[in-house]
Amino acid sequence: MNPILLTIILVPAVEIYLLIKIGSHIGAMSTILLIFATAIIGIYYAKYEGLNTLKSGFAQLSKHETPAYEVISGAAIAFAALLLIIPGFVTDTLGFLLIFPFSRKLIFNKFAKKFQPKQKKKNNFIDGDFEDIEDDNDRKI
Repeated sequence: MNPILLTIILVPAVEIYLLIKIGSHIGAMSTILLIFATAIIGIYYAKYEGLNTLKSGFAQLSKHETPAYEVISGAAIAFAALLLIIPGFVTDTLGFLLIFPFSRKLIFNKFAKKFQPKQKKKNNFIDGDFEDIEDDNDRKI
């Protein structure tokens, strides 16, 4: 089955299950307030981290360096903000993991190791071409 389709089906089902379970323990109103609080706090912190990433990107550009990490980090923060807007506890947890710089770096390093090209075995020879030129004045030994 397609992983995207599976995600679209499973994430809301898990979210509804958790909302019912947590709501039965702490109450419906507390659950609703918790969902709103995580969304508001998350969006505020996403804005803060987004501005920090933007500042860092401009600093990289002023040094004439490519802000590759900042671009990827900015996209992750935007995705995290989207996850925090969606009501639910699983999406909020994933959103907060992507917003905090420490956990974001850990996630990026995990994916970077997965997508790095494999090291080739080092060979101890040099590849080259040669051309044999015959000359009448060549000495034959």
